[in-house]
Amino acid sequence: MTTKHLRRRARFTQWAFGFVVVFTVAQVAWWLWFQADYIGRVTDATEAAWRDDAALADRIAAIEPAAIDELLAAHPHLRYEDGRFAVDQLRLEAFVDEQRSALRMYRYEGVFFLLIVMTGLVLLARSLAAERELERRQHNFLLAVTHEFKTPISAMRLLIETLQYRKPSPERLEEYLRRMDRELTRLQHSSDQVLASARLEQLAHQGEARREDLDRLVPALVAKVRGSFEARGARLTVEPAGEPLEVRASPEAFELVLTNLLDNAVKYSPGEEKPVLVRLARRGDQAVLVVEDEGVGVPPAEADKVFERFYRPGSEMTRRSRGVGLGLYLVRSNVEMMGGRVACQPRPDGRRGTRFTVTLPLAPAADAAPGLQGAPVGQAAGRSA
Repeated sequence: MTTKHLRRRARFTQWAFGFVVVFTVAQVAWWLWFQADYIGRVTDATEAAWRDDAALADRIAAIEPAAIDELLAAHPHLRYEDGRFAVDQLRLEAFVDEQRSALRMYRYEGVFFLLIVMTGLVLLARSLAAERELERRQHNFLLAVTHEFKTPISAMRLLIETLQYRKPSPERLEEYLRRMDRELTRLQHSSDQVLASARLEQLAHQGEARREDLDRLVPALVAKVRGSFEARGARLTVEPAGEPLEVRASPEAFELVLTNLLDNAVKYSPGEEKPVLVRLARRGDQAVLVVEDEGVGVPPAEADKVFERFYRPGSEMTRRSRGVGLGLYLVRSNVEMMGGRVACQPRPDGRRGTRFTVTLPLAPAADAAPGLQGAPVGQAAGRSA
């Protein structure tokens, strides 16, 4: 399903919902007007009929005075005074109030019915919008996966064919091997993320959670991946907390979180030099990890969406950044399984870039029990969307 087709369906749905809303409002308005007009005509007709009854009773009483009591019993809406029959104003007012009460009831019912219908339409519209958004993301995901798998395969095929038809120099051969290794790493990275997402959905377990000092673990993990990120232009700076930050976490899962955040920061930072700050701090009973870049930033409206599965802003047909829309989804899922939270915010003071903040609860001092139920999953080599 193409993006054009999805937009066409969205426009058709909007027109259909607009028609239903206008038709429903018009139908309820017409029904209320009809009831008001009908009750008004019934009230006028009843009052006229009662006056005719009074005039007829006067004529009968003039001919047969003994029938006055019988006429009053047969017509409780009349009264006899000063030698004449007249409409009982109290009964007439009671009848008019009864009709007005019925009209108010119809109005309340009409408004309530309209609110119920509008609420149902709003919920249905949101459901359809969510379904269209999911279709769009799945469409983007398929395009991204196709690109992420096809591009390295095509590059490696070209390199292999070059080696088959031409004997390269040792320097060129070494360059070809480095490029093939890079494309294989990219291919493995994409497949790892897809598999990690599937395993996360099945609540599989990977890595036993234990007490880890983030103030020691994070610098060690950054040192482990520094070479690969600096080869892409990253300039990594680590600011330790200077005190133990012990949490209950799976090292493999935390490596997944950190490498994905670093990859996301580098990927969306333009220019040859890509400064990335990794800072650790203690906030009450929470350990805080901040990954801050000077990249293109994230619009406030998309700050929460970036953690959703398959979410990648824009069209896959014109996108230049790599990824399949799973990296930050895996970050959030693993952080939440470790009992923490992750947030995406602009850098303070209006500076360009994005700040990702991960907070994890500090392990109690008496906590020494190994293992953690529901341990997070993912491949440590995975990266951001």
